Amino acid sequence: MSEPVFRTIIEPFRIHSVEPIRMTTAEERRAHLAAASYNLFQLHADDVLIDLLTDSGTGAMSRDQWAAIQRGDESYAGSPSYFTFRDAVRELFDFEHVIPVHQGRAAERILMSVLGGPGKAVPNNTHFDTTRANVEATGAEAVDLVVPEGKDPASLHPFKGNMDLAALDALLAARGADVPCVFVTITNNSGGGQPVSLANLRGVRELCDQYGKPLFLDACRFAENAWFIREREEGQAGRDVADIVRDIAALADGMTMSAKKDPMGNIGGWLALDDPDLAQECRNVLILTEGFPTYGGLAGRDLEALAQGLKEAVQHDYLRYRITSTAYLGDALQKAGIPVLEPTGGHAVYIDARALLPHVDPLHYPGQSVAVALYELGGVRTCEIGTVMFGRRPDGTERPAAMDLVRLAVPRRTYTQSHIDYVIEVCERLAERAHRLPGYRISEEPKALRHFTARFEPLT
Repeated sequence: MSEPVFRTIIEPFRIHSVEPIRMTTAEERRAHLAAASYNLFQLHADDVLIDLLTDSGTGAMSRDQWAAIQRGDESYAGSPSYFTFRDAVRELFDFEHVIPVHQGRAAERILMSVLGGPGKAVPNNTHFDTTRANVEATGAEAVDLVVPEGKDPASLHPFKGNMDLAALDALLAARGADVPCVFVTITNNSGGGQPVSLANLRGVRELCDQYGKPLFLDACRFAENAWFIREREEGQAGRDVADIVRDIAALADGMTMSAKKDPMGNIGGWLALDDPDLAQECRNVLILTEGFPTYGGLAGRDLEALAQGLKEAVQHDYLRYRITSTAYLGDALQKAGIPVLEPTGGHAVYIDARALLPHVDPLHYPGQSVAVALYELGGVRTCEIGTVMFGRRPDGTERPAAMDLVRLAVPRRTYTQSHIDYVIEVCERLAERAHRLPGYRISEEPKALRHFTARFEPLT
């Protein structure tokens, strides 16, 4: 007898402790927005009802992770907690050198400070914001080479995060001496949380071997990517996710990791690689900026929590719930006539703000307009992934990003279905008044990563 299929998505856990959400009024939220110069990063978290700004470090840790924290050993050098952490990483990613850092951007900065530099070019399917900033901070060029389908919000290609192999081949042929390494981001966050296929990764590996270039993974959402491979790629159905992850890792020479994503941490990350000389150079930078190589800016208790989180990240019941519940939100918004990037990604739903607000010029930031309106209407905090984040070029000029999206990133094991149903209602209210939403201008901005601290003003 086959297993019955039910419509209701149930969380594969029970709630053990809770934290309160402070309810606010629309009038209060309008005042909070004005005080924050319409930048949602500048809001106080206490003034947010449902926080979908990011899934980075915002998830709920498990009972077993909290228990692991009690085993944390805080020795400055040679802590046993480091070796627990290292072995958990190697169980999935068999790299010789595992270097802990306080979060993923530190791993990017360390690696790029060694490999980057003026005149160099670092290809990626799509760089995310901190990756791009750390590449460009060295004077190197961050080159995005995602497949054409990855730039089309309506495309239903199952692996829209794939690297454009022909474009990568052309870049390596033309500028091979300028390329210190090749990166692939799994899943492709800037492109809508879209996965990369195992076949595509093998193709990237072949090109890296042909041109003698190391391949690095930005592997923050490795488990979600592996689940999509299991569900969508020919020949991968029914496989254990952990084995797919090992296959992915075997194709690379190293990785950067923000462990605040799939490894279920509230803080932490690592840089892992096989090259002993490169590892030594990276450790030298680590000691200058992060800490001793067996703690790298983390407490022993953080290392223990991440070791346990890595085990939980590849559990099938969890991943099935994770991907299905995100798709539940995406499907509901589509049914309501709200344009979203298809198919739904693993960690987030991305509203196509450019399609929803055709009256707002991309250089007037339709994504920012949608994000501000979602908070004002219902206290839902989201994140613009578009021209605010990616429109300014290294030379200071500005042009529209490939897409103007608003990311609704779902923290892991944090919200219930009723919370998501509330978000759906807020989005429906937004769609009713989308034609009246204004554009925005930036009144003040920093030189790098402007979306974090820029000040905005609505256009009238």
